[in-house]
Amino acid sequence: MDAESIFRIAFWVLFGGVLIMRVYFSLQVRRAGERLMPDHQAIEREGRGMFATRVLMFFLLIAWLVLFAINPPWMKVLLAPFPGWLRWAGFALGLASLGFWIWTQVALGKEWSPQLQLRHEHHLVTTGPYARIRHPLYTAMIGYGAGLALVTANWVFIVFAVMIIAGSAARVTREEQMMIKEFGEKYKAYIQKTGKFFPK
Repeated sequence: MDAESIFRIAFWVLFGGVLIMRVYFSLQVRRAGERLMPDHQAIEREGRGMFATRVLMFFLLIAWLVLFAINPPWMKVLLAPFPGWLRWAGFALGLASLGFWIWTQVALGKEWSPQLQLRHEHHLVTTGPYARIRHPLYTAMIGYGAGLALVTANWVFIVFAVMIIAGSAARVTREEQMMIKEFGEKYKAYIQKTGKFFPK
């Protein structure tokens, strides 16, 4: 088995891990009687353009995953010249980010939503990674996206990683406005004690 095949297996391990994790926590939220799909307010809060872009990116990612699985010969043109050690470092980063992502989801419990919407009787979570970081979920997603980009050494995944970073930065501002509106001074005090993506 050549090195490229091994790195492709590493990619599918990371992708399979996040897929299983998301399905599990989505089912947990549904069992708690909460919704996963956005309501009208969530779409307005995020902005119709941003929401449409996110949906479009999801379908483009699915299409690209299908192509990546088929692995047509022209795919080699999109390989970035990353050394093997950097690609293994990407795999390690992806695994660490996935573990951090799971920890974050456990801390959030039923308060988690993939949309910009709060739960019924929403509680401000300040335990686990939220004790030091306000948006650890985005930190995990950024690390995970960077890990995939390095493991695949594929320019399309590199572009996706950059878009995850840009999208997270834009979304966090709106999310914090929503949290301040809901929790007021309590959330402002929480901002003073924590870092946005990394501990202060």
